[in-house]
Amino acid sequence: MKPKEIERSLPFLRINQRAKPRKRGLTEIRGPYYSLIGRRYLEDLFELMAEYVDSLKFAGGSFALMPKAAVRKLIELCHHHNVLVSTGGFLEHVLVQGSDAVRQYIAECKRLGFDIIEISAGFVSISTDDWLRLIELVRKSGLKAKPEVGIQFGAGGATPAAELQTEGTRDPNWAIAQAKRFLEAGADIIMIESEGITENVDPWRTDVPAKFIDAIGMDKLMFEAADPDVFAWYIKNYGTDVNLFVDHSQIVQLECLRAGIWATKSLWGRVVTYRE
Repeated sequence: MKPKEIERSLPFLRINQRAKPRKRGLTEIRGPYYSLIGRRYLEDLFELMAEYVDSLKFAGGSFALMPKAAVRKLIELCHHHNVLVSTGGFLEHVLVQGSDAVRQYIAECKRLGFDIIEISAGFVSISTDDWLRLIELVRKSGLKAKPEVGIQFGAGGATPAAELQTEGTRDPNWAIAQAKRFLEAGADIIMIESEGITENVDPWRTDVPAKFIDAIGMDKLMFEAADPDVFAWYIKNYGTDVNLFVDHSQIVQLECLRAGIWATKSLWGRVVTYRE
């Protein structure tokens, strides 16, 4: 659908321009999981902020509990506002039920209208070759493959920090090597899991995002940053063009920061862009 031009209030004030469609500075918001999001809530959100949302991600397999008609209506509403829809990492739950279940799951997601299948392995152990086969299956189904990689085993599902510490972390270089292979296989973009980097870890592993960006570049990476301090840190260090995943409740705060119109003391008046 061709995006409609919107007339922003106070158009005489200069802001960092961010028109859709865009290939960088993407924002994905979390859908129903920690809080309920129905059609009426989403209509209100998009009425005000659709211009700043690029995709919506269902979390925790929440759509598996919902009436099929309701899921389709939510997806149709997103598409009406030029917002792509992701399954979230539910595929790893389906994986333990066998290959037939995986194929049925991907086919049904296609019928429901999803655009993106996120491929996660926070709680399961699979080989890189298995990841590549899943990417190929998703792409052959006409959907975008979005692998989620990270350094923390057991990430996801709000696992307590003490439990994660007992699991330890992976070598970031291994995760980067995997991400490169996934992109070479046709993955659309890589989601970087926050746990072990900026979530449930002290101090933050700020070296890890830097290594990913140095090896791959920002355009093909999206960082999970569902905490204001975290997304402010990413913008402070990498600018407005960094791709971020946040909670739906944070979209206004994040976009005010991207636009350069509001921020905490450390970023007040300092988030700027240069465009020809």
